[in-house]
Amino acid sequence: MGASNDTAGPRKPKTDPGGTPGPAYSVDPADVARFSALAETWWDPKGPFAPLHRFNPVRLGFIRREALARFGRDGTGRRPFEGLRLLDIGCGGGLLSEPMARLGFEVTAVDASEQNIGTARMHAEAQGLTIDFRHGTAEGLMAAGEPPFDLILNMEVVEHVADPAAYLRDTAAMIAPGGMMIVATLNKTLKSLALGKVAAEYILRWVPPGTHDWSQFIRPDTLKAWLEAAPGVAPRGPFGVTYDPLSGRFSESDDVGINYMMIADRD
Repeated sequence: MGASNDTAGPRKPKTDPGGTPGPAYSVDPADVARFSALAETWWDPKGPFAPLHRFNPVRLGFIRREALARFGRDGTGRRPFEGLRLLDIGCGGGLLSEPMARLGFEVTAVDASEQNIGTARMHAEAQGLTIDFRHGTAEGLMAAGEPPFDLILNMEVVEHVADPAAYLRDTAAMIAPGGMMIVATLNKTLKSLALGKVAAEYILRWVPPGTHDWSQFIRPDTLKAWLEAAPGVAPRGPFGVTYDPLSGRFSESDDVGINYMMIADRD
């Protein structure tokens, strides 16, 4: 692991909310409470999670393309990922879990907020989707002996955990041989402070004030070093994502100044 650490220091560990024995609960309880209070609004495209609804198409396109290439699947079929296990960490209301299930993945989705899981489960059932939603943490799943996953989605979570280096090492250990993990987060730059924090929370009001802590944002080289330290894992990226205010759309980009993704492959 690299010597640099983009966290503001360790937070007090908590018990896993799902009651599963194992590593200390990694997520900040204040973050859990903040997202829990908004649980009923996850599927409102004009509500507090409107930015995620706008962000989702580029995330889904990236995940689908990279997974097709990694697993050698035919993208012309309606459910190209049949037979593959997927873990959606910090699933929220299920904005990624549902489309992944429609693509054929056997989806397990975990979130530290019981309210989020309740919302996600009810919405998925209304859509006729079978998704294994669980209240708890990824570390809890690992400690309980959960089998490895072919694809792990670690999207916009790592900047909220107490010890991101240990968290990434633990989640990478859950990747099945030949599988992959996709990590999405925010870069620690002046640009991300101005746009990803100040503008998004206090000017545009995209997310509630206090949603992000800029001191917890992570530089790509730091994230890459942490993934390289995970046994048997080879990182790729970063892959940038930018927002066009004229079109109101996010798109893939070479610019990693604010949002970016990275892939961890296991042989």
